[in-house]
Amino acid sequence: MTMKGDSEESIETIQPSNFQAFANSSTLHGMSHIFAYGPMTFRRFLWTLSFLGSLCLLLLVCMERITYYFTYPHVTKLDEIAAPNLTFPSVTLCNLNEFRFSKITRNDLYHVGELLALLKDNHEIANPHLAEPDVLAALKEKGNFHNFKPKPFNMTDFYNRTGHDIAEMLLQCTFRGEECFSNNFTTVSLLGFLFLYSSIFFLAFPVVAL
Repeated sequence: MTMKGDSEESIETIQPSNFQAFANSSTLHGMSHIFAYGPMTFRRFLWTLSFLGSLCLLLLVCMERITYYFTYPHVTKLDEIAAPNLTFPSVTLCNLNEFRFSKITRNDLYHVGELLALLKDNHEIANPHLAEPDVLAALKEKGNFHNFKPKPFNMTDFYNRTGHDIAEMLLQCTFRGEECFSNNFTTVSLLGFLFLYSSIFFLAFPVVAL
């Protein structure tokens, strides 16, 4: 004869736990086999080993990929083409300091001093407090137009004379194992474009090289 209390305790022990209920309703493969209802069986033991082994393998692969990522790997692809004869390349030197102040004459300053933002429209020095002492002294000397008679001005001659000289800029040049010099370069001057560019640029940003 069984007691009422004994039957209630046996029912409570048979009732699955919340984790077992979750495992049996989960779509994660193997969970329902590992946390099945009833005592531990050999089948559940094999499922547990398989699940833990797969989990360890997953963590191992993840750690290996994370470690590989933080090594910052990179691939450099280089295609090499053998050429028996190379053409001497075209070299373009862009210098915002288009004109050398040391090459500017009094006549140049008289005609384009305002364009270069060195003089005002009345031939007075523009912004003398911004110039260095030696530059200011030279500018005062060249900007003295007392009893000065201006000569005809040629913009092409001005560009060629005050522009940078490749012979002074070229320090070392080697091409195909042979040394090259300034006479291997040809100066190309787009006067119309440069004049338009200079008119816009120097009115906003006065830059003159020494």
